[in-house]
Amino acid sequence: MIYLLIVLKKNLIRLMKLNTKKVILIIGPTAIGKTKLSIQLAKMLKTEIISCDSRQFYKELQIGAAPPNKEELSKVKHHFVQNLSIIQDYNCGEYEHDVIKKISTLHKTKDTIIITGGSGLYIDAICKGFDTFPQVSQQTRKKTNEKYNTNGIAWLQNKVKEIDPESYSRIDTKNPKRLLRALEFFEETGKKFSLFQSHKIKERPFRIIKIGLNIERKKLYDRINKRVDIMMQEGLLEEAISLQNYQHKNSLQTVGYKEIFTFLNNEHTLEEAVANIKKNTRRLAKRQLTWFKKDKTINWYEPNQLTEIEKFILKL
Repeated sequence: MIYLLIVLKKNLIRLMKLNTKKVILIIGPTAIGKTKLSIQLAKMLKTEIISCDSRQFYKELQIGAAPPNKEELSKVKHHFVQNLSIIQDYNCGEYEHDVIKKISTLHKTKDTIIITGGSGLYIDAICKGFDTFPQVSQQTRKKTNEKYNTNGIAWLQNKVKEIDPESYSRIDTKNPKRLLRALEFFEETGKKFSLFQSHKIKERPFRIIKIGLNIERKKLYDRINKRVDIMMQEGLLEEAISLQNYQHKNSLQTVGYKEIFTFLNNEHTLEEAVANIKKNTRRLAKRQLTWFKKDKTINWYEPNQLTEIEKFILKL
């Protein structure tokens, strides 16, 4: 009887903590307006913002990663924005460790924290956690990237399907980053990536509330096209030129930069490169929405529904 009371007391304390401390995730496709909304909500709740956008970690990506500008950063304190250099290797597992530590620190003085971004795996790092994997060496990563650059996406898809069909059936096979991770792991260890995945969700000492942003597809695509034009006007080409010597780095294997590099490498004209940025960004947004739509815990709104979103949060 005494043991039962102790267990009940521990569970009650845990539930009280879960109900007190909250993380509000603002998620959605690229160019939807997550930054603007997250700042509005953070000001309302008198809290701070954590980024889970894997491109905004890097301080050299001032234009192509569309990080919050100086004015936006001055309004609310942000974390995991321009905190790394492109020469540093950083993965989801490291992010999970760092972000959970940061959430714990912020929760000492804040009941609610805003987290925003569109990187599905990094969102999963917060909500679910990852298994621990052996480190992949820089030599192996460079070797597999060179093979991919030489042979293309079809070769990469077939290779992963051959060595690890379980992982191949689960990941987005149109995303070379996910495929390369499985191949790198196999090349490094000789074992399947899927063998180390338990798919167990880690318990977090806070309540997670997810707010998804979406609009009519045509409007979203118009936003994307306009944002690419603005990036070019602001100096995306010049930024890519300054980073050309680092184009092999994993942090630059991303939409916006890799297309400009094809122009700098005399593979496409500048007009073709810009058109490809728009096309590939639209495809990225579509993949992001496909990923998020599988999550039935997301509460969906349009970006201009600030009043409705505020009411929903205040009810909690």
